[in-house]
Amino acid sequence: MDKIASFTVDHLTLEPGVYVSRVDRDLATGAVVTTFDLRLTAPNREPVMNTAEVHTIEHLGATYVRNDPAWASRVVYFGPMGCRTGFYLVVFGEVPSRDVLPLVRGLFEFVAEFAGDIPGARPEECGNYLDQNLPAAQWWARRYLERTLNNIDEAHLAYA
Repeated sequence: MDKIASFTVDHLTLEPGVYVSRVDRDLATGAVVTTFDLRLTAPNREPVMNTAEVHTIEHLGATYVRNDPAWASRVVYFGPMGCRTGFYLVVFGEVPSRDVLPLVRGLFEFVAEFAGDIPGARPEECGNYLDQNLPAAQWWARRYLERTLNNIDEAHLAYA
């Protein structure tokens, strides 16, 4: 079997950032999609997020991107990486990292400032609705904004 693209990135040197993970053309429709690696932690060197805060960021992040006026119709998917070091954002079109930064900043500002009931976190809406942690999700969102998104440079927009 061929090795998938994300396994070819050196996770021993990868830093938090916003990276184009891959650009693909869907064979059935011909649509081009870009997958972004929204990396919140340095893999294998920093602690990973717990499932509750990942789940909360997923609910809030998916709600945010699917309601953003400029991006809602272009969003294919927003969700967590299995390793719990970040999230994937998939959008229609070939999009460079710099162009998606306002959306990503807005998403994490939304999480950092969110108050109220977490969207979709009721038993009839979610298969694991109790596994949520808003304070921890907000801590991770603020950390990503402060350490990465608010002062991002080209080295953290493209894999080395």
